[in-house]
Amino acid sequence: MSERITVTHRHGERVGVAAAGTELMSYVYAPDPVAYESRKPYAHPLRTLAGRRVSGYRPHDHRWHKGLQLAASHLSGQNFWGGHSYVPGNWYQDLPWLIGSMRHDCFEQFDVTPHSLGLGERLTWLANDGEPWADELRDLVVHSVEPDEGAWALDWSIELTNTRDVPLEFGSPAAAGRELAGYTGLCWRGPRDFGGGEVLAPDGRGGEEMMGGQSPWLAFVGEHDEIDAHSTLIFAHAPENERSIHESHWFVRSHGTPMVAFSWAFFEEFELAPGESFGYRYRVVIADGAWDRDRISRYLETHPFQEA
Repeated sequence: MSERITVTHRHGERVGVAAAGTELMSYVYAPDPVAYESRKPYAHPLRTLAGRRVSGYRPHDHRWHKGLQLAASHLSGQNFWGGHSYVPGNWYQDLPWLIGSMRHDCFEQFDVTPHSLGLGERLTWLANDGEPWADELRDLVVHSVEPDEGAWALDWSIELTNTRDVPLEFGSPAAAGRELAGYTGLCWRGPRDFGGGEVLAPDGRGGEEMMGGQSPWLAFVGEHDEIDAHSTLIFAHAPENERSIHESHWFVRSHGTPMVAFSWAFFEEFELAPGESFGYRYRVVIADGAWDRDRISRYLETHPFQEA
């Protein structure tokens, strides 16, 4: 049975979702103060129903990693990811004049029920010089806040439209030549104590062998410092993602920098023509405890995606 939620909106700054006295998520859309980190909305902190934090924020190794956020590491020569930029043949360089941003324009939808929150957000992707490059419609849905399951879910979907008169070229460091550095797209950064966590995928696969791999879902099981507890995050593709503009691969690291990204341009670039759009829909499930493959599969079977 779903738990009742409380939604708090600090206008111009953030939207918070709480249940049973625990803040489960804060969606921050106020512009960041640091342009070098690529200003964009993000969800942090993320917490389990038991109140355990499962997202990292501005870790010292990558200050631009902020909870769960949509980012594009290589986009037509600009960096909508943040931080240093990968330059083929010259490794990483600090090139602040290449860093773009994503501007929150408005919430077109703000639907709150006793058990769910639905946000429809309009954003503009801006090049470093302020030129609009793309319009985005982003939908966030918090749902299935279920103490009996020990979990809650966040659906995150996008529709991105090219507003330039030339194609937008989406890539990644791996597509530009750095092996296995295919990070781009919707990305989660875990807390530092999740380093060395367990990565699970269907059919017995798992671990960092899933770097660059494909599967309908991927899970990360982390162990917390200070308390005797584990938490599990499940990252799942909606079925229609297979028909989107470009096939996706996982970017996943366990040791050092616990991360999972739905990479939409891991091995090769793709183009979005002027005036054209593409969309993806994802689900992130945040659960207490160390879930195994059987429990993950049962949960996903009993909580299927609704028709888009």
